[in-house]
Amino acid sequence: MTLSLAGRVALVAGATRGAGRGIARALGSAGATVYCTGRSVRGRPATGNRPETIEETAELVTAAGGVGIAARVDHTVPEEVAALIYQIRREQGRLDVLVNDVWGGDALTVWGVPFWEHSLENGLLMQQRAVHSHIITSHCAAPLMVERKQGLIIEITDGETADYRGNLFYDLAKASAIRLALAMASDLRPYGVTAVSLTPGFLRSGEMLDHFGVTEANWRDAVTKEPHFIASETPAYIGRAVVALASDPNVFAKTGQALSTWRLSDEYGFTDIDGSQPHWGRYFAEHVLEKR
Repeated sequence: MTLSLAGRVALVAGATRGAGRGIARALGSAGATVYCTGRSVRGRPATGNRPETIEETAELVTAAGGVGIAARVDHTVPEEVAALIYQIRREQGRLDVLVNDVWGGDALTVWGVPFWEHSLENGLLMQQRAVHSHIITSHCAAPLMVERKQGLIIEITDGETADYRGNLFYDLAKASAIRLALAMASDLRPYGVTAVSLTPGFLRSGEMLDHFGVTEANWRDAVTKEPHFIASETPAYIGRAVVALASDPNVFAKTGQALSTWRLSDEYGFTDIDGSQPHWGRYFAEHVLEKR
């Protein structure tokens, strides 16, 4: 079944690469107008040596059948976010879907050290990038949804449970996204606006493929280095999860919940680009937890 979001307007905050790009592209495939934001623009990369830009993402959205609009925004700066929302109000008069995917914490995270030996500066910067940015964006964008008494806010996170993620600062950022969805859902409930958190499984992003020295065409070769990579999923999978949620007329029944790509795939029936339905939750229980 082809899902249509024609006439709908989405903002994917943090759409430059990875899950954000996959989500933006999937929304475009469904016919949505998608504002693709981030800090990396052509000629001015903002994240290390990563080559991706928001202009490329917007072009992929348009090529997929939607309308992609690139906007350089630092989501930790309230004035820039407010200007973006003013632009969306002026150009579209509505906002149907907000995806908070800003992260920027990979280079700040050191694994295998106790929190008191971790860089405090980097740990706090992680909260600014991955938590403060989400709060700022939702604070500015929510009124557009409240006015129309409809809309969907999705907090992208890692995991759906309260289990510790192995690094205090990383864990705090990801758990905060889940809590933000729960708290926003409570405040937004009287206005019919939905807020949820959503996690992918083992994400087969461009950065992860580069890390293992493989491409999407031969990604299985990386299983010799990381056996759990066999259960990975592409960014398109979480993109299709977002489209399924945005297309569901009964999505409000899920407000406040912590959702996952694998459970939503079971419910809605969407697949990854190769037709498979990766189920990280089941794989993790059978191949990781049982080995401990």
